[in-house]
Amino acid sequence: MAAASLSIVIPTLEAAESLPATLAALEEGRRSGLVRELLVADGGSSDSTAALARAAGAVVIDAPRGRGPQLAAGGHEAAGEWLLFLHADSRLEAGWAETLRGVMAEPGAAARAGWFRLRFDDPDPRARRVEALADWRARRLGLPYGDQGLLISRALYDEVGGYRPLPLMEDVALVRRLGLGRLRPLPASIVTSAQRYRRDGWWLRPTLNLMLLTGYFLGVPPRLLARCYR
Repeated sequence: MAAASLSIVIPTLEAAESLPATLAALEEGRRSGLVRELLVADGGSSDSTAALARAAGAVVIDAPRGRGPQLAAGGHEAAGEWLLFLHADSRLEAGWAETLRGVMAEPGAAARAGWFRLRFDDPDPRARRVEALADWRARRLGLPYGDQGLLISRALYDEVGGYRPLPLMEDVALVRRLGLGRLRPLPASIVTSAQRYRRDGWWLRPTLNLMLLTGYFLGVPPRLLARCYR
């Protein structure tokens, strides 16, 4: 039986600084033949994001600005049997390709989506606490955020309606439709930029994120939450 094909989707906006490391980490998947295509859904960057993506062999999709609309556009264009969604400032650790190949080959794997263990590119002990909280939230509540990546079969993605073009909480909206029973932790880690936490504070940023999540659950429109997030 032929190995399943994988499409990788990355939404970008002014990501020239972080994107090269993310793309470099994906090379092992391309060399091994696992990755069918790499799609960069760009929201109108004015820097060299698109040029860097094309130089790395990615297909650049011009998408409406906003992570939700960009993810939706990338997911629509992806042709692989499996889809992997990543943020532009998140890179997979070495060995990820072989790990995902094994996961995708497991019986019944296509019925569940997977998320990565979160790691930050910062030695601060407070980063370890935020990482632990993120993994607990994903395992116990079924709420992995987009910076933990998402591996999902094309069939399951279509079944639940994929990413919706929301201005914020597009990741939460999707995993809530999946539900805890159709989510699983992947045996691999993803390293994400801690820039926002360093800027806003290791206590304040998670608190703000929790407030936004609470607002979403209470029915606050995502467009209003997006204003607060910015």
